[in-house]
Amino acid sequence: MSRVQFTDSLSLSNNEISEAIIKTENELFDLRFKKSTRQSFKSHEIKQKKRYLVYLKSILTSRINSIEKKQKNIVLKLAKKNTLSLN
Repeated sequence: MSRVQFTDSLSLSNNEISEAIIKTENELFDLRFKKSTRQSFKSHEIKQKKRYLVYLKSILTSRINSIEKKQKNIVLKLAKKNTLSLN
């Protein structure tokens, strides 16, 4: 397996990132299962999958937070506008 290119992940949409998170979690589960049943696997892949999973979750969380912040600002502007028009 080649190293994960993190810059490729930035261009993904939120839905694609969610799908990649699910896929990575399943791959990580399979690796852990292989480890516990003493099947052959590449141990460094566990560390890589964990890091990639954290990276994907960080991207998704930051995007969600920025969307929520924008919505909050819009609501505050509308509320301020309504209170000014009432006076």
